[in-house]
Amino acid sequence: MSEPRSAPTVGQVVLGRRLLDLRERAGLKREEAARVLRVAPATVRRMETAEVALKVPYVQLLLKAYGVPDDEAEVFVQLVEEANRPGWWQRFHDILPGWFSMYVSLEGAASLIRSYEPHFVPGLLQTEEYARGVLTSGAVGQTSPEDIERHVALRMQRQELLTRPDAPRFWAVLDETVLRRPVGGPEVMRAQIDRLLEAAELPNVTLQIAPFSSGPHPGTYGPFVLFRFAVPELPDMVYSEYLTGAVYLDARSEVAAHLEVMDRMAALAATAQRTKEILRDLHKEY
Repeated sequence: MSEPRSAPTVGQVVLGRRLLDLRERAGLKREEAARVLRVAPATVRRMETAEVALKVPYVQLLLKAYGVPDDEAEVFVQLVEEANRPGWWQRFHDILPGWFSMYVSLEGAASLIRSYEPHFVPGLLQTEEYARGVLTSGAVGQTSPEDIERHVALRMQRQELLTRPDAPRFWAVLDETVLRRPVGGPEVMRAQIDRLLEAAELPNVTLQIAPFSSGPHPGTYGPFVLFRFAVPELPDMVYSEYLTGAVYLDARSEVAAHLEVMDRMAALAATAQRTKEILRDLHKEY
């Protein structure tokens, strides 16, 4: 059988969808593909949905059955080998739950990340002390001091995403509550606001604050993140987190609803320029 693992890499998700497309183009049903591999149809389904790692021998047999030319099959197999390599974040497997491992993989592959955060500064923009304060507070569960430092290290490494050569566009709407709720004391909050001001100057980062004065808005249900990808196999996707896990939504209707809410909140929130002024004023208050 193919090997299960806690969460797939984005590469495995893409290749699984490509296998599905190749099978359908070849006019084969899942049961017929399963007979080629001498496995249950459920195994083929798990390969196509990236629920299991892709085994090269299985992939080679399927590509041959689907009529893929040898040169194209060779390239596909190379992609499988690359996709099966552990992501850098898997070094943190001891403290990283499977449901969030997928998030880090998506984050690294996205061309656009849009985030609404009503409680805390987004992880990609947190300072070490702010992140440590959030984690120590127990806001994400009971965690040992050693694990907290591992979580902080992971969060800091994730932030390299925003300054890499092919950095995604990051657009976040923060509720004013985020900056009114003190984390770690005045000094930590001043440093965190400085970090936000620095990030706001990056060409690929847009920050907006939804002030109390703007009244209620459609995002008050909770935080969520919308991902958009450059590869056609991956549709827009929404990530929504709860206390002990998360859900990933890719149905068009659900994504469209979240996108509409995000657009409406961005229209109601302070402009990027006004947000910088608000941040400077808040810095003085701390």
